[in-house]
Amino acid sequence: MNQLIHTVAFIYILSAMGYVVYLVRQDAFWNQAGFYLLISGCLLHTGVIAYGTFLAGHLPVHNLRDTLSMVAWAMAALFIVFQTRYHLKVLGAFASPLAAAIMSISAQLPIEVIEAPPVFNSIWLYFHIVTIFLGYAAFALAFGVGIFYLVQEQAIKTKTQGFFYRRLPSLEFIDITGYACIVVGFTLLTIGLITGFAYAKTAWGHFWSWDPKEIWSGIAWLLYAALLHGRISLGWRGRKAAIMAIIGFAVLMFTFFGVNFFLKGHHGEFTRW
Repeated sequence: MNQLIHTVAFIYILSAMGYVVYLVRQDAFWNQAGFYLLISGCLLHTGVIAYGTFLAGHLPVHNLRDTLSMVAWAMAALFIVFQTRYHLKVLGAFASPLAAAIMSISAQLPIEVIEAPPVFNSIWLYFHIVTIFLGYAAFALAFGVGIFYLVQEQAIKTKTQGFFYRRLPSLEFIDITGYACIVVGFTLLTIGLITGFAYAKTAWGHFWSWDPKEIWSGIAWLLYAALLHGRISLGWRGRKAAIMAIIGFAVLMFTFFGVNFFLKGHHGEFTRW
């Protein structure tokens, strides 16, 4: 199993290299190489997670190593979908290296076999974990797109027409892609929170316990809800939406890592060393 995990990390690294070379040289061959390598790595990664689930009897997300592995899988899987749909090829130079870095860190962490109680076999927990991680991945893509928007906007304003100006698409296309990432992420996060509430009811007897993770997840949900409301009702576009996406992702990262590391709660075991 450990060898397979290292193999997945290596394939993701090769994919990242392909996308970076494509970013520099703008040769379609390297984009295709990065994309197909990412697909291959993601398929193998899916098999590794499925096999780990079979061996453990539950989704393997009960320590930092397994949690980061799931994050890398979600990042790769969701980007594959978005690349197929929106063809924002340059985004691969952000998504693939991020997945490779996360998976490489995961592969270096110590292996820890955990005996999970029967309650962890709840179908609600399965849906909660998968949808939450995919939602986070969508918001990570929105974060990357937001950065691309600000970079391209600055290049246009200053009329420098530098490295990224020639490689990034129009501001309108970047904005549309970022909006799609936010919609998908918000939908998945909402489903993840609802299934999390259902799981909490079966595991602890109540839907809400004022757990730090629950509180900060609610804050992140409200922030992205405000972003979508502003876009639909107030016409938030472009720069404002990009900055909100970046701020939202920062809050999300604190929710994912900061809460688990610095605050106590039900979710602390998912990122223990």
